[in-house]
Amino acid sequence: MPLIPATILTGFLGAGKTTVLKRILTEAHGQKIAVIENEFGEENIDSEILVSDTTEQIVQMSNGCICCTIREDLRATLRDLAEKKRKGELDFDRVVIETTGLADPGPVAQTFFMDDEVAESYLLDAILTLVDAKHAPEQLDDRQEARRQVGFADQIFISKSELVSAQDLQALQHRLKHMNPRAPQHTVHFGDVAIKDFFDLRGFNLNAKLDIDPDFLSAPEHDHNHDHDHHHGHDHGEACDHPSHAHGAHGDHSGHHHHHVDDDVKSFVFKSERAFDPAKLEDFLGAIVNIYGPRMLRYKGVLYMQGSERKVIFQGVHQLMGSDLGPAWAAGETKNSKLVFIGIDLPKDILLQGMEQALV
Repeated sequence: MPLIPATILTGFLGAGKTTVLKRILTEAHGQKIAVIENEFGEENIDSEILVSDTTEQIVQMSNGCICCTIREDLRATLRDLAEKKRKGELDFDRVVIETTGLADPGPVAQTFFMDDEVAESYLLDAILTLVDAKHAPEQLDDRQEARRQVGFADQIFISKSELVSAQDLQALQHRLKHMNPRAPQHTVHFGDVAIKDFFDLRGFNLNAKLDIDPDFLSAPEHDHNHDHDHHHGHDHGEACDHPSHAHGAHGDHSGHHHHHVDDDVKSFVFKSERAFDPAKLEDFLGAIVNIYGPRMLRYKGVLYMQGSERKVIFQGVHQLMGSDLGPAWAAGETKNSKLVFIGIDLPKDILLQGMEQALV
C-alpha cells in the first residue's frame, strides 16, 4: 500500500482553521480526507460543523491537546486509521491533523519519524500555519507557541488580511519572513485556499528544492559570507531596529512593526563554496542537536561534501535529522552549501563558526 500523505494544520486561535478545513473538505477535488482533530475548550463546535457538512470520516479526540497530553493517542489513532484502511473498513486518501491554537507542531511532526508503525504507513507532507493578520502582532509578541508555529511552517497562510491596512499587512509579512524565510506566504480570504498550496508540498521530503527567497539571501545586510562581523545586524531583524527605539522613546508607536527584533524565533543562513569535511560536519551537527535540539525548529540544507559527486540534502526537526544523496552537481555549476536554521534563541555565532570549522 502506498504511503498515506499527512498534513499538519496549525495556527492561532481564531485564525480560521476550521473555515479553511471546511473549504478543503467540501471542494470537489475527488480526494477522501480523514481529519484528526482535537477538541479543546472553546473549539468544540468545530467538530459539529465538520461532521454535519461532510461525508468524510472524522476521527475526534476528546481528551485534550493533540501534541502534548495525547501524543500517544495520536500514534494510536494514526495506526488505527491505517489498519482500517488496509482492511477496507475506511476509505481515505490522506490525513489532515488539525492542532489546537496553542499547540507546538514539533512533537506531532516527530511522531511520523519516531514511531515505526506510523512511519511505515504515512508520509508527513507539510506543516501549514494559519496566521490571523488582525491579531498576529499581539499574538506573536505575547505567545511563544504562536512564534513556534511560524518557525515550523512549510507554508504560511495569512487570514483576515482585509481587516488590516496594507502597511500593517506588509509589516507582518516582513516579520514572518524574518522568522521563517523558507515558507512561502499566501493571503487567504474566507478560507479560500487553493488545493495546490495545501497538499503535496513535500516539505519533509529530502529533496534538493530549498526554497528561500532569493532576495532574502542576496540582500547585503543578510549576506553572511563569513565575514563574522556580527555588528551589522546579521541577526535578521537587527538591521531594521533603529526606528522602533527612536519612536518608542517618544511614545510614538508608529515604529511598532519593527518590534520583531525581539522575536525569539529567528532564522539564519550559512553559505559557503568550500566543501564540508563529512566527519567534522557530522560531529558538529550531532553535538549541536544534542544541546540545542529542543530549540531547533526546522533546519534544511543542500551541502557540498568533499568526496561526493552529488549534492547532499539534509534536514531536521528538533533532535531528528536525516540526510540523503541528491542529484549530481551539474557541469559548470558552482558547488556550494546553503543551509537555513530556524529556531528559538539559537547561538548564531557558535553555529556559524562551527560550520565554518567543519569545512575542508
